[in-house]
Amino acid sequence: METVRIAATALNTHKLRSFLTLLGVIIGVMTIVAVVSVISGLNNYIEEKVIQFNPDTYVVTQFGIITSREAFIEALKRKKFDWNDYVAVRDLCHECAAVAANLSTRAAVKRGADRMTDVRVTGGTANMVQVTNIDLEAGRMFSRSEDEHSALVTVIGSDVKDQLFGKLDPLGRTIWIANHPMRVIGLVRKQGSVLGNNQDNQLYMPLSTFRKQFGTRRSLNFVIKARGGVPGMQKSMDEVRVIIRSRRRTPFRGDDPFGLVNAEAIQALWKSVSAATFTVVALISSISLIVGGIVIMNIMLVSVVERTREIGIRRALGATKRNIAWQFLSEAVLLSLGGGMVGVLIGALISLAISSLSPLPTLVRPQLVITGLGVAVLTGLLAGIIPALRAAALPPVEALRYE
Repeated sequence: METVRIAATALNTHKLRSFLTLLGVIIGVMTIVAVVSVISGLNNYIEEKVIQFNPDTYVVTQFGIITSREAFIEALKRKKFDWNDYVAVRDLCHECAAVAANLSTRAAVKRGADRMTDVRVTGGTANMVQVTNIDLEAGRMFSRSEDEHSALVTVIGSDVKDQLFGKLDPLGRTIWIANHPMRVIGLVRKQGSVLGNNQDNQLYMPLSTFRKQFGTRRSLNFVIKARGGVPGMQKSMDEVRVIIRSRRRTPFRGDDPFGLVNAEAIQALWKSVSAATFTVVALISSISLIVGGIVIMNIMLVSVVERTREIGIRRALGATKRNIAWQFLSEAVLLSLGGGMVGVLIGALISLAISSLSPLPTLVRPQLVITGLGVAVLTGLLAGIIPALRAAALPPVEALRYE
């Protein structure tokens, strides 16, 4: 404790020099805390909000997950999924507990003088509720009979209800979707925004109705629930793969003419993106930390020269080389730890500001704070070793004669 007290007193003697020395460490730790908090928040957000598939559910689409321009061009060449493909998968897949189909577009919606110009419209089969996480607050979903007969019914999101009906009960009332009258039969529970994308500015209608209003040229998406839950996922996907490949007459060694998307695939893609981002940030932060460490080492070497006589007096009074080394090493660690604490504080404030002023979620975990402080301490420890050894190696007689 005496060593720490002496080190703190020495640092307090030159406040401005100590603060300027810490800037590299502050910037490095601040960057790590701020960026990692955003990445952690996004990871948590992706798992809770964006990935809305049940673990035993997957989607078959024309495109799948696209990660390059070449993959996008290749996907454009694939044959679109039509109604016959849906019927084939629905009827032939024995490892599928349920097979739904949907399509989406953007359209204008109005009621009287009130109008919304960019509402997400999704047409789906009647069993969409069975395979997706659509949570109704009031009313009901359209039935299979209504889907088969192209009934003019719709289920609306909370934003559509608020802007077109206000405090009125929307059930049983009529709205116009792309200039077609539709009766409201259900209201989806409020979901909020996902990364700035409003999930309540949407509505649902029977797939047959959608195709009559918006055309049949779009490729269908199949949402499939595996029989037997998560353990049956692989069998279900393999069977669907066989059905579609046989319909497309795909060669044995040819690539699948479709894309498969499930929660695990999305998580893997996101983790690879976030890992690459973290690597870049770590490289940038390490440069700041290295610069900060070099500055700390330089200042500590200057301090050894300035305090040569002090070192000689302490050695003459009985201090060992180990005592001297620990004194200067403690100063370097305390100096760096102070920068780490300031960096963690500023990084946490930046994280809070990002969360408040943008749609990006952030999450500052205790482990992140401990890691930031640990990095700062390690930087100070490495930077202080050479100055501490040099101070301990000074001969007492030579140090006492130093002016």
